[in-house]
Formats: sequence, C-alpha cells, structure tokens
Amino acid sequence: MVGREKELSIHFVPRSCRLVEEEVNIPNRRVLVTGATGLLGRAVHKEFQQNNWHAVGCGFRRARPKFEQVNLLDSNAVHHIIHDFQPHVIVHCAAERRPDVVENQPDAASQLNVDASGNLAKEAAAVGAFLIYISSDYVFDGTNPPYREEDIPAPLNLYGKTKLDGEKAVLENNLGAAVLRIPILYGEVEKLEESAVTVMFDKVQFSNKSANMDHWQQRFPTHVKDVATVCRQLAEKRMLDPSIKGTFHWSGNEQMTKYEMACAIADAFNLPSSHLRPITDSPVLGAQRPRNAQLDCSKLETLGIGQRTPFRIGIKESLWPFLIDKRWRQTVFH
Repeated sequence: MVGREKELSIHFVPRSCRLVEEEVNIPNRRVLVTGATGLLGRAVHKEFQQNNWHAVGCGFRRARPKFEQVNLLDSNAVHHIIHDFQPHVIVHCAAERRPDVVENQPDAASQLNVDASGNLAKEAAAVGAFLIYISSDYVFDGTNPPYREEDIPAPLNLYGKTKLDGEKAVLENNLGAAVLRIPILYGEVEKLEESAVTVMFDKVQFSNKSANMDHWQQRFPTHVKDVATVCRQLAEKRMLDPSIKGTFHWSGNEQMTKYEMACAIADAFNLPSSHLRPITDSPVLGAQRPRNAQLDCSKLETLGIGQRTPFRIGIKESLWPFLIDKRWRQTVFH
C-alpha cells in the first residue's frame, strides 16, 4: 500500500552541493489528526506514521513547522484540508479538555468541543473518511461503575456535557463515525502541566514541603501511546470491516487516586513520599468530578483491539527528563 512521489533533496560533497530528484515511498493509507500538537495528538500522529500511514497533523497556535495550521472553527479551512488531502481516516483529538476552563469559558469550549466536531463529521462523511472522535469518561456521573458503551450518560460538569454533545453532533452528522471514550491521560509531555498526572511530579520531588493530594476520586491513568495504538487498530479494522462504528471505551486497568499515583511516582524514582497527605473529602473547589467513572473495555477487547502500558513503566519513561535531582538517576536506571 505504497505510492511513489518525486522529492528534491540536497546532496553535499566536498567543495560542492547539488540538487537531486529522488523517488520516495508515500503510504497510500492517509490519516488526518486534529490537535496534533497536543499530548494525545502527537502520540496518535506518531503511531500512524510509524505503521505505514501517510499522516498529516493539524494544530492551531503551535502547528508550524511540523503540522498544518488549521482553525477548526473556520469551516472553509476545514473543508479545504479534508478535500485536498482526501484522508481515509480522521482522528479528532482537538478539544478543550480542562474542566475548570470549560466552566469559565463555556461558549468557546462549546464551539470547539461541539460545533467544530459536528462540522468535521459532516466533512468526513462527504469524502467517505472514517472519523474517530475522542470523548471522555466524564460523560458519566461516576455513581455506578464500570460503564459500558450503552449505559446512559449523565455528566456532572460542563466539560462532560460538551463532550457528550460533541458525540451526538458527530454521530448525527456521520452515521459511520466512531466515538472513543477515554479517561485521564499521561505520556511523554513537553511540560509537566500538559497532563493532570505528570503535573504532580514537582509536588512529589519537593519533599521538604507537605502536599495535599486528592484521595477521593478513583482514576484509571492511561498512556497516550496505548490510546494511539487503539486508534490505529480501530482504523485498520474499519478498512476491512465497515460495521466497525459507534461508541467504544478504552482505559488503563490500574485504579488509583491522585494520592496513590503520586506515591507510585515517588516509588518509581526512589523518592520519599511521607510529605504527601491523602485528602479523602470530596473536592469543593472547581468543576464537580465523578467519583468513579471506570470504563468497561470488553467491546474493544473482544475485537482483539487494545494495549496497556503498566503505570510504573509508563510514568518513569514520561517523567524521566523532568527529574531534578540527577543523583537519583543511578539508582533508578542502573
């Protein structure tokens, strides 16, 4: 499934350089990834690219030079990139994913999470592309886990509501689309604040100061490269079987509160954890969160789809570059 295109490259030899036209292999399977500058989008783009797909990513503020700059709120721009590239698959990772930001900027969040998603679904249908819309476990209220795909959603906060409304907009505009609900993510971050898991690392490392950590909400931290693999496997199965559509769940299977994650991070790097204080009360500040929105993943598992990275291994890989005390490096990896 590979085509060939001409590409110009510069060849340097002593005292001269010349322009050479070479044939390069371009995979025939095409995928467009929105939100490709984000934590999940980068992993999805990389996963497809490394598995013989012609992957094009788009972003907005951080797009250039690696990705295409596309404002998803601009329907003309969305139309042009989809009709020019003619993707077989679109993975829609772009979203406002921070619950407290959504509460404070509801209109902007709804435009991106709902309106842009519905328009993308419409454009995908027009070119026959399989759309995978990334949704969230926050569509559930967390009172009766684990949740199957057919369970009735009841979001507690505006973020969950916008993601649920986005699901509806996608499936109304594209009957062949897929919705993939996922939980809290972590992975190879560019900065610690990029993930609600990795952002805890500074509190873990600065052991001279006690830190309160939530020990109420039950989470299932999931590595972005596992979600990326699921997206690719889902896309490749769909290429062979048009009945692959509708709603799916994927999640890590290690249940932890943020306090337990922080302790696991400390343990992975041989750091002390006695300064971390578990807070068992329900949080009172910010957007309301579900207590336990565990996702049942058996539907994808039955299809032979899935990958899970153990938290201790994944978090060590992800946080290693942000380790402050370099003396620990010998004990951690040698």
